[in-house]
Amino acid sequence: MTNKPPLTILLCAPRGFCAGVVRAIDVVETALRTYGAPVYVRHEIVHNRFVVDDLKRKGAIFVEELDQIPDTTAPVIFSAHGVPKSVPEAAAKRNFLAIDATCPLVTKVHREAEIHFKRGRTILLVGHSGHPEVVGTMGQLPEGAVRLVETLADVALLEGVDKDTLAYVTQTTLSVDDTHEIVEALKAKFPAIVGPHKEDICYATTNRQEAVKKVASRCDAVFVVGSFNSSNSQRLREVAEREGTPIARLINRSADIDWSELGAIRTIGITAGASAPDILVEEIIDAFSARFATTVETVTTADESVFFPLPRELREKPSEH
Repeated sequence: MTNKPPLTILLCAPRGFCAGVVRAIDVVETALRTYGAPVYVRHEIVHNRFVVDDLKRKGAIFVEELDQIPDTTAPVIFSAHGVPKSVPEAAAKRNFLAIDATCPLVTKVHREAEIHFKRGRTILLVGHSGHPEVVGTMGQLPEGAVRLVETLADVALLEGVDKDTLAYVTQTTLSVDDTHEIVEALKAKFPAIVGPHKEDICYATTNRQEAVKKVASRCDAVFVVGSFNSSNSQRLREVAEREGTPIARLINRSADIDWSELGAIRTIGITAGASAPDILVEEIIDAFSARFATTVETVTTADESVFFPLPRELREKPSEH
């Protein structure tokens, strides 16, 4: 017999690692196996402290800028978020063995921006200032070629652009709904604006937000497993909030749960950002199971089968054992 109160856990699927994150982590682990430790990684390979700490234990050294790396023959890896063109140029000057782990869906946005630029268009980038993906995308082109649009208010204030030679691209990890509003405002203000052939918000971001939408209205609380500097994780929390969940929290681990705020909950939702490993989701389910008689129901909104191969440098080099 148990005196634990009943609790239904709605487990969102898809959740957690996307193909770009899997590839980025594989890049670091394959480089470590192939070349041995250390390998250097510019910026967190993905925005998750658990993942970064695990790779540190295996021999990865994380830096924010290349000038923190000594002269070395060890691989230097660029994170999944992408980097400005100045970074690989600086790496080449120092003869680093550079390996680019940029997510192919971010690279797609870089290519789109370059094509628009070659065609003489001014590019509007819908995204969050300072996020490494935005810094990387803006850094593909000369200063001033890309203008950042963060909010609907920014659209209203846009002046001094040729309305006939405008294009837009977006950060891949934004809120689908927020971005739709901003894009619609851009189209209303600049009817001739050119958009991407296929929208830039990545499949994984979209799928994880759809799953949260499906469970949020049924939940007393929704927990998003992910790091605070993870854009796609923050957006999942916002989606849950917008859908009317009374308590929507972004947490790194089970230790972050504030049990005092939960009260007499009956149903919770759990999801994870695209850079959060499932072991952290299991840890949180275990924490609830210690206090409640839990029933776990998986709510699936899409099946994901996307796979990205490793960069050519790691596919071609034979493993040195």
